[in-house]
Amino acid sequence: MNIEVIVIDDGSTDGTWNWLAKQQNIVALRQDNMGKDWAVNKGFSIAKGKYIRFLDSDDWLLPGSSLSLFTLSEKNQLDIACAGYQLFDEQEQFIKEISWTICDDFLAQQLGECESSHYSAYLFKKEFIQAIPHRQEFGALDDRQFVIEAALNQPKTDFIPMPTLAHRVHQKQRLQNATGLQISANHLAQLTIYKRSIARLSTKGILTQRYKNAVCNTLWHLSHWIAKTHLADGREVYDWVYELNPNFKPTENLGIARLYKHFGFTMSEKLLKLRR
Repeated sequence: MNIEVIVIDDGSTDGTWNWLAKQQNIVALRQDNMGKDWAVNKGFSIAKGKYIRFLDSDDWLLPGSSLSLFTLSEKNQLDIACAGYQLFDEQEQFIKEISWTICDDFLAQQLGECESSHYSAYLFKKEFIQAIPHRQEFGALDDRQFVIEAALNQPKTDFIPMPTLAHRVHQKQRLQNATGLQISANHLAQLTIYKRSIARLSTKGILTQRYKNAVCNTLWHLSHWIAKTHLADGREVYDWVYELNPNFKPTENLGIARLYKHFGFTMSEKLLKLRR
């Protein structure tokens, strides 16, 4: 297996570019702080390999993982090879391992039916994702949009029963720990992803009840998060959940679910706001 490493320096000021320029067997490009999506798309455009893995600068690939994913992909002619991942803290101390959840429908899994891992733990056939760019408008959720968009194209998938990615969990503010306006932006991006997915499934005539149920698992929690700052919008999402699945019953945050049942969504969120 031949591996091509492409690194996009997004306007670093800490000497990273000088270090990269001295490395052999690395394709390094520099851009003027244009953001992750521009960087990933630029790297993808020049990649020569049959398969692609994506990696953020603060995570790392586990030893032998690319070879294992590649072997599985070649053996079974896969569009996407999947795996679980491990979590580490900022000092690179191991936290826990999140194993791959076996599911017979990759799209339902990505829509929220069950745990779906981190997309940097996957190996993608380049030809399959050729027309799926990373989209700037989804901000911190660009990878979620990317994977769901790929899943909507009904890829052939399989998994290996081993972790392939070390994902670092940060305590300070970063994309994964948004604050202020960024929180609202992330909520809007997530809602847009699921609205577009439902619309596309409906247009294609494959919006099954299973897919509706999978989306509801995410939307129910999202309605609560949105309501913290935008009550009317949160209520709209909550109502949409029960349009998609009138019999929906959450399996988490059962205390909040009981409040909704006894006081209704709007009154419950007002009470929760007073408590906060």
